[in-house]
Amino acid sequence: MERELNEPWEGLLCTPDGDDSGAGVLVLAGSSGRVDRERARLLARAGLTALAIRWFGGPGQPPGICEVPLETFTAAIDLLQRRGVRRIGVLGFSKGAEAALLTAVHAPRVDAVVAMSPTSLVWSNVGPGLDGAERPYRSCWTWQGRPLPFVPMDETWTPTEPPGRPVAVRGAYEQAARTFPDALPPAAIPVERTRADLLLVAGGDDAMWPSAPFAEELAARRRAAGLPGRLVHHPAAGHRPRLPGEPPFPASPTYAYGGTPEADALLGEAAWPHIVEILTDSQMR
Repeated sequence: MERELNEPWEGLLCTPDGDDSGAGVLVLAGSSGRVDRERARLLARAGLTALAIRWFGGPGQPPGICEVPLETFTAAIDLLQRRGVRRIGVLGFSKGAEAALLTAVHAPRVDAVVAMSPTSLVWSNVGPGLDGAERPYRSCWTWQGRPLPFVPMDETWTPTEPPGRPVAVRGAYEQAARTFPDALPPAAIPVERTRADLLLVAGGDDAMWPSAPFAEELAARRRAAGLPGRLVHHPAAGHRPRLPGEPPFPASPTYAYGGTPEADALLGEAAWPHIVEILTDSQMR
């Protein structure tokens, strides 16, 4: 069953048609800002109550990923709990994975996080804030009204692709990390501070940002803290793992995502049983 939502954000709530596992998941798309309806439907077919929301670019929200309140996501968790969900998961992709990890750090109610093509750092804004300004750089996120520490971008970076070709922006993030080393420690996402089970999904050929090294850093930090975590990796996959049942992603004239359709599908296929397990089980097996 599906229910379209208009307040406090645009969204889609999907509930299972058959057996209800008692688990629910908040579904967060990346920098497209869209409501990821198809992924929510896929998860509902796996027995989850799935809520996909627009978390920026909607009425009353920042038009860009700029000082987005993490309370946006805790309000969605409130809705899932009002629906009777007993196990709370958050599944995020790309910038949505950044939000998912940070929500778990700040909201102890989160039981499981699936971070697809994640980052291990908080980055500066992508697009304007509520004031319409894009500069100076600000954090993507706030919590209780305070911006989170972030890594700014280095505006001297230039693409290496010929004009008119899709751009791989991974180099921009790698250069920013080299340019602002002092910003890295305070901007690190402290995954060791969440009790939530953690699943990381990353491709080694990600051309948007270095999600595989980021994922390895997150997994290492969890291990050092004696906490569970799992990394599913495919060396030839790019930024957009494709889960079983999802259609192929269209090519972008603007950005290069890396990978191949075959490798992206293989990564999604390898990750899928672990995604269902971590979101529905009380603990990872």
